[in-house]
Amino acid sequence: MALQKLQFKPGIVRDTTDYTNEGGWFDCDKIRFRMGLPETIGGWTRLTSSTMLGTCRSIHEWTTLSGDRFIGAGTNQKFYIVEGDVPQDVTPLRKTTTGTATFSATSGSAVVNVTDSNNGVFLGDFVTFSNAVSLGGQITAAVLNKEYKVTEIVSDNNYRITATAAATGGDTSNGGGSTVAAYQLNIGLDTVAVGSGWGAGPWSRGTWNSSADVGIPGANLRLWSQDNFGEDLIANVRSGGIYYWDSSAGVANNRMVDITSISGGKSVPVVCNQILVSDRDRHVIAFGANPEFDQYGDATLVQDPLSIRFSSQESVTDWETSPTNTAGGLRIGTGSFIVGAVQTKQQVVVFTDISVYTMQFIGPPFTFGLTEVSSNISIAGENAAVSTGDVVYWMGDGTFYLYNGSVVQIPCTIKEYIFSDINTNQMAKVTAATNTSFSEIWWFYPSSGSQTNNKYAVFNYDMNIWYYGNLDRTAWSDNVRGGLPIAASPDGHLYFQETGMNDGSSNPPSPLSAYVESSTVDIGEGDRFMFAHRLLPDITFRNSTGTPTATFSIKARNYPGENFSSTSSNNVVSSQTVPVQLFTDEYFIRVRGRAVALRIESNQVNTAWRLGSPRLDLRPDGRR
Repeated sequence: MALQKLQFKPGIVRDTTDYTNEGGWFDCDKIRFRMGLPETIGGWTRLTSSTMLGTCRSIHEWTTLSGDRFIGAGTNQKFYIVEGDVPQDVTPLRKTTTGTATFSATSGSAVVNVTDSNNGVFLGDFVTFSNAVSLGGQITAAVLNKEYKVTEIVSDNNYRITATAAATGGDTSNGGGSTVAAYQLNIGLDTVAVGSGWGAGPWSRGTWNSSADVGIPGANLRLWSQDNFGEDLIANVRSGGIYYWDSSAGVANNRMVDITSISGGKSVPVVCNQILVSDRDRHVIAFGANPEFDQYGDATLVQDPLSIRFSSQESVTDWETSPTNTAGGLRIGTGSFIVGAVQTKQQVVVFTDISVYTMQFIGPPFTFGLTEVSSNISIAGENAAVSTGDVVYWMGDGTFYLYNGSVVQIPCTIKEYIFSDINTNQMAKVTAATNTSFSEIWWFYPSSGSQTNNKYAVFNYDMNIWYYGNLDRTAWSDNVRGGLPIAASPDGHLYFQETGMNDGSSNPPSPLSAYVESSTVDIGEGDRFMFAHRLLPDITFRNSTGTPTATFSIKARNYPGENFSSTSSNNVVSSQTVPVQLFTDEYFIRVRGRAVALRIESNQVNTAWRLGSPRLDLRPDGRR
């Protein structure tokens, strides 16, 4: 038998056996398909020069009229504005007290006891002191007047911090008098609290043996939504307030402020679950907000999870319904709560826990209109949906969907593989992303053994194929700075994606461990043995440097259930691995079996490859 060209159908199929998937690809990591052929994905390099505190689950980049570029990054502990490569802390303040905070310390200890009535802090919160005076020893004014993290809650009026110096015998109590304590927004959870029994909520936020109170700040997974209003930024913390950052004031010493504190505000929502700015008509839209009035016409501060409110056109502060403006509100009638919303070119697509609505600008007197387009659907979480053009893609509970005028399930060849290995308790962490340069939709998700996103599934909408891999990303913004996507990692850094060929999270960079493996190919009906004795590789090492090498493995077996690592009785091994370089012509091998599979992998820095159509020299072989 002559040389046989090894060509496989693009995409990964895992929801059948590899024997049934003959002629296709069965397994992969960190590869994609271009023109039907597998190649390695791009690498990543670090964007931020310093670490952000907490896990970032929201990224938004925008550019001012003067050309300044900013990135908003919301974590479960802080909110940052990144200018250049430096993250600046602009976390809004929750409360500021003057002259009520006092300090005490014990000689030999760096633990400082802070007394401040009705401070409202949680364990892990941040507070910045100013105007404090020395305690008389090593705990000087310079030591006290800085930002601290709360390390222990003693009582409602008393908490502890760890100073940068240990107290001495000369240190005394107080240090207050004119002390200003600026309390930042309470931190949020980095994980989903499941259930309502003891231990389900955040530690130290309730009495002993009490159930979790999901109504208190920080009791839910901390998710931010954000959008730019012209040159400035608007952000919302889920189940919390709406905040505003004025870019004209610069980054230094310029914290976000609650929009309820901005002069001229009218009926501003005090709580909601998500915000966005309607690009077409310049309204700020709040989802799951407190209604403007209750049934008796009185102002209400109770959050309505199905309420949608919008500001007057071109205003972030005027939310009062009036005949002279375009502010107003709507209420969805299906479902228990609004999960999230995604903006397309023509409309806003709104998801409840069981339905999909479209929200369109219709002009006065109603401003916006709502239309239900589907029911009996599911969505994994607020960040599980993303749009490209006028098509919205999202991950549901056990399936994937798209909306392009109607809602349909996306046929998925890896669906069972993905949803049999996903942490269903942490699906609110699922992050959808577009990678439009490669016509891809990515979903990052936590596997069954992980509490954070560590795997991904990719749908290529041009080729209508799927693939997957391992990568820890918690937020993503596509085609922003220099045409490169930006992503957040649990290590506290932002990264440029699809640049270079290496993992830039370490210094020096480490290689990308990439591979793709085919299903088996047999001769005829699989009833004949074959002997492979020569391999002609076909691979290009695009833009690689040094001496790039990929490893080709030819695996053979006799039966569908047989392990590839077994050996045949005549000492001809059932698999063989060979290193392949750019100008490798051929390799002589000895592999025998009824079916063979091909695996290509690399684990070398500065190496990227694209597979062509390798050939195997096969001949029929006897049983012995």
